[in-house]
Amino acid sequence: MSMTTSEPGSKPTAGATLQEQARRHLWMHFTRMGEYSEEHEIPIIVCGEGCYVYDEHGKRYLDGLASLFCSQLGHGRYDLVQAGVEQAKELGYFSSWSYTHPRAIELATRIAQLAPGDLNRVFFTNSGSESVESALKLARQYHRIMGKPHKHKLIAREIAYHGTTFGALSATGVTDYRTPFEPLPPGASHVPNTNMYRYPEGRDPMELAEAVAKRIEFEGPDTVAAVIMEPVQNAGGCLLPPDGYFDRIREICDEYDVLLISDEVICSWGRLGTYFGSERIGYQPDIITTAKGITSAYAPMGAVIATDRVAEPFMQGTNTFLHGSTWGGHPVVAAIALANLDAFENEHVLEHVRENESRFRAMLDSLSELPIVGDVRGMGYFYAIELVKDKETKESFNAEESESLLRGYLSREMFERGLICRSDDRGDPVVQLSPPLIADQQQFDEIEAVLRPVLEEAGRRMRVQGH
Repeated sequence: MSMTTSEPGSKPTAGATLQEQARRHLWMHFTRMGEYSEEHEIPIIVCGEGCYVYDEHGKRYLDGLASLFCSQLGHGRYDLVQAGVEQAKELGYFSSWSYTHPRAIELATRIAQLAPGDLNRVFFTNSGSESVESALKLARQYHRIMGKPHKHKLIAREIAYHGTTFGALSATGVTDYRTPFEPLPPGASHVPNTNMYRYPEGRDPMELAEAVAKRIEFEGPDTVAAVIMEPVQNAGGCLLPPDGYFDRIREICDEYDVLLISDEVICSWGRLGTYFGSERIGYQPDIITTAKGITSAYAPMGAVIATDRVAEPFMQGTNTFLHGSTWGGHPVVAAIALANLDAFENEHVLEHVRENESRFRAMLDSLSELPIVGDVRGMGYFYAIELVKDKETKESFNAEESESLLRGYLSREMFERGLICRSDDRGDPVVQLSPPLIADQQQFDEIEAVLRPVLEEAGRRMRVQGH
């Protein structure tokens, strides 16, 4: 009996292939499992080197998404793995509950040295969602300790993605991700994002910042604990803030005694050419959430980084931040993160990104001549191309057309041609590119060699204005 026809409750068949085992037993994340069959294989990536990965058939792919925005140094970095091995020989594990170990101390110190301003206190987690969840709990308990127990509400932006745990999901502004799990924890509300491509001409962009003040006033300043925003918003396609936006957000948060959480799960560790995205944009958060690139994806880790002001009440008397996890600050993972940061420094990774950013952007800008390309936006090694039906009117595709464009053609075709990137319609349809930070002109040329003909054909298929 093949694995695809096994009855519910049946056990694995001896000699089954990886494909059969995967279809029968593996439950992949954010994946339409019903789309895979003997005719439609599950992509199985078995090894990687540098900016490339290889599937079970030996086919090579350019990892144009840095394995979900986190493979900063690329694949095959045995030095990072070896750092974990050496640590395991010394101490494989000990918890961070009332005890600690050298690697957690060293990594917290290193992060505090790199973080902007007085963000000096580091609380380790295991993922981006956990970092956001922890930050939301920290904001609530901070205000409670400070004698303002009613400050519990959260303000986030529309279409923003902040994670999948229940608290993080309440911050997430993507309707389709929220509705299957409602009711969510109460208190979260959303304001417009900064998609300047679709912002009405003639209107002051600073109205987008003022919308946060108006929302705080509407909710009641004595009830709002935090505002959470990404430096460059991922969902919706690398949405940049207008000039002065975060300066005003900082002023608003100070005025209403609201904590500013900078969600940098993607935008930290070099993705924008600096260690932290808030540093590149130029604002000072009260809390930073991070994960992904902190280990260049060689082990799972996240962190919440708090200012001295936020941390100080928890450092007095019997006060305790009543939150934690078994694996937070795991010594093996911390050793890998330290080796990752050593490589960043020794190999001048941030300088490489800043030196090559204009070349990456120039390649993507060259695609703007295609009728289907409406906008190219982003910074560092984090860019999106928004696709349109009509460049003159900026008319977008409807849901059915987006399904046909992105999942029916683009994603499959780019993968078949050896490029891994993201075709996304959380908002208007975009193609996102976020290569490893070691990528250079060779990889940019390879990306263009796939993107240009595929987007040209996509325009023809969708009868885009100009064809």
